[in-house]
This record gives sequence, C-alpha cells and structure tokens, in this order.
Amino acid sequence: MTTLPRAAVLATVLCGSLLLQGCLVGAVAGAGVAVVGGAAKVTGSAVGAGFDAVTTSDEETRARREREERDHERAQRRCEERQRQGKSC
Repeated sequence: MTTLPRAAVLATVLCGSLLLQGCLVGAVAGAGVAVVGGAAKVTGSAVGAGFDAVTTSDEETRARREREERDHERAQRRCEERQRQGKSC
C-alpha cells in the first residue's frame, strides 16, 4: 500500500469512530444495564446518561460561545491598550 491510501483509510476510520462515539456509548451502556437489570426504565436512563455524557446541549454550546467571545473581546481591548502605550500585542 502507498502512503496516500493508508492516510485515507486512517482518516476514514478516525472520522467514523468520532461520529459513532455517541451511538456506541449509549448502546454499550444500554446493553450493560439491560443484561444486569433488565428493567426498561433503567435501560432508558442508562442510554440517556450515556448520550448526555458525550453530547453538548444547546445551552452549554451557547455559554461556551459567549465565554469565547468575551475572552476574544478582552484580548482585543488589552491589545489596543498596549498599542496606545506603544507596546506590541
């Protein structure tokens, strides 16, 4: 095999594993609880917990974005202040 096909295969495997990560965690957690406990309510809870553990809610995403924007604005203000003082950023 040449380097290009190996790189393509590696990239495909890595991307696929990242995309399926949430599915696998939920499936493994659900299957494990189904075998041990057997109750549908517990299985649903485990699948939900596994899904929540690997996903980001809209609220968390929004909060992170706002925090990053504030950090960026703060860095911009610091840079502008340093430039006014004749210093580099």
